[in-house]
Amino acid sequence: MAAAELNPAESRIEAEVRRARGLMAKRQFAPALAAAEALLVEVPENRDVLYIVAACQRYLGRIADALTTLVRLEHLHPQYARLFQERGHCYRALGDTAAAIEAYQRAVALNEALPATWKALHELLRAAGRVAEADNARLLVEHLAGLPPAIISASSLFAEGEVLAAEQLVRHFLQGHPDHIEGMRLLGRIGMKLDVLDDAEFLLESVLVFAPDYHAARYDYGNVLSQRHKYAQALKEAQKLREIEPGNRNFRILHANACVGLGDHDRALRTYRELLQDSPQSPEELHLSIAHALKTLGRQPEAIESYRAAAAAQPSFGDAYWSLANLKTYRFTDEELARMRSEEAQPDVSIVDRYHLCFALGKALEDRGAYAESFQYYERGNSLKKPETRYKPGLLERDVRLQISVCSREFFSARQGVGCARPDPIFVVGLPRAGSTLIEQILASHSRVEGTMELADIPRLVQHLNGRHNLDAPPRYPAVLPELTPEQLRKYGEKFIADTEVYRTGKPYFIDKMPNNFRHIGLIHLVLPNAKIIDARREPMACCFSNFKQLFASGQEFTYSLEDIARYYRAYVELMAHWDAVLPGKVLRVQHEELVEDFEPSVRRILNFIGLEFEPACLEFYKTERSIRTASSEQVRQPIYKEGIEQWRNFEPWLAPLKAALGELATS
Repeated sequence: MAAAELNPAESRIEAEVRRARGLMAKRQFAPALAAAEALLVEVPENRDVLYIVAACQRYLGRIADALTTLVRLEHLHPQYARLFQERGHCYRALGDTAAAIEAYQRAVALNEALPATWKALHELLRAAGRVAEADNARLLVEHLAGLPPAIISASSLFAEGEVLAAEQLVRHFLQGHPDHIEGMRLLGRIGMKLDVLDDAEFLLESVLVFAPDYHAARYDYGNVLSQRHKYAQALKEAQKLREIEPGNRNFRILHANACVGLGDHDRALRTYRELLQDSPQSPEELHLSIAHALKTLGRQPEAIESYRAAAAAQPSFGDAYWSLANLKTYRFTDEELARMRSEEAQPDVSIVDRYHLCFALGKALEDRGAYAESFQYYERGNSLKKPETRYKPGLLERDVRLQISVCSREFFSARQGVGCARPDPIFVVGLPRAGSTLIEQILASHSRVEGTMELADIPRLVQHLNGRHNLDAPPRYPAVLPELTPEQLRKYGEKFIADTEVYRTGKPYFIDKMPNNFRHIGLIHLVLPNAKIIDARREPMACCFSNFKQLFASGQEFTYSLEDIARYYRAYVELMAHWDAVLPGKVLRVQHEELVEDFEPSVRRILNFIGLEFEPACLEFYKTERSIRTASSEQVRQPIYKEGIEQWRNFEPWLAPLKAALGELATS
């Protein structure tokens, strides 16, 4: 953040932090400590201030106080490498070699660019007789010594969360050294952090062309492939790495995560469980991964046991409690509710854990009928989560206007017969929490339909057509659509069919349940004109409030403000009305409330639209055994669920802003 953008209070705090650092650099540790402790009164959670306090305490010989400060720092900023480096220094001063080594190793796991830490590790490991590890640390010391200072600085900035500063530094360096391997890798990792995944993939792929034996870069490449939902390619990269280092924890986790992406949950479970036995590090994360896989497979009792194990391993681990709440059918005990309240109230709990706990408490209290307090926690959770997002409602509304402008009835009439003629895909679109998982489960219960997941292929095609551009500038897509030739449109459709083959087992039809594809129905029609599209729609107040209560693992950034949700819903309704006008009969609208209340006729209507004969199994969808990843997974494993239709009315006293933002769409 530039100084000009800082408010006066922030500018003063930063100036005071710089002054304390300057005193510490001059070895004036007592004045530096006094200055930092004074700052803590104003900014008790500031990472840099806490670090200065701990470092000064150590230099002044107050090791016990320093270790206490570092515990607080870890609670608030658990990914800050220098806190572990400082802890290593403390334990080294106390003569506790084993603890110092462990702390230093955690530091370099988070930030590779710490030469002093690698040097200390080399010395301690050699003294402990751990020769192979000492030699590896020495090689890292030598490696860092050979790197340009700009790359070391940028790497440290990146590891410490100063991503934009790191990007600026490394881009400037690469202007003069365009083929520098470490610079390219670092910029690729920065791209992953900033969600510029196409650039990151290209950069890391280029690094491996120059340095095919660079295993760390291959690991990064595997991760970006997973983030882009290219799980088959990610699995290949993970397999290459595991052949080289079979016991490497990170390589094994990459492999397991790729298996999850491909739906091979049993294989992933084996790896997660082996890791839990082999490696004691972060057991809560492994328990969580195990639980997620078990939940997806429908093994709920085992999943609950693993979620509880994650919470037991780390009592403030908000994700474990939220995951239990997110089962939708789980009911917290009095003891669990009290523990969640206590953990959320702790001043040093991390922001991420805090908002996970808030959403979990909202659900727990809602289930007990304590609606006023429940809403307070939902509201608090959303207010804590929203600053992490980059959502701008005006951009969606701009995109809707562009789609309406470009994709006219005349535009489609002039392009009849283009695209790939395969009828295989069934797209289920709409808003999250609108009943799409129920529709998917009904269809996947048919013998001729494959249930897959929310596939990223259409959004990836949109990203390809859009190219890289400033978010505030007019996008290339959908304006580029009239420029695409029939040959290009056909190839894009064929690529979609080929790339999604990995999720299929030979059934004639398959489902893509990515809800946001409602924004791209025109593109879908151009590349796959015979695909079927179903719009899962839910009553506005119920749908919008259900999204407000939901903490998504990723994406759906519009859901953390009642006004943003309402604007998104309005834009969705406007765009769907446009598709109905310019592509009449293309989309089947399924109103969730009608599906629930008039079930069998609605199911027959859906099957008739697809061109499928009725099968009784579709009425007993809850008996179908398959992997389900969404928040409604446990609800659709039960007979038809009517309880949620009017649940929003329990919160009506606090939803006036939502009603106002929805306007005429709101329920009277």
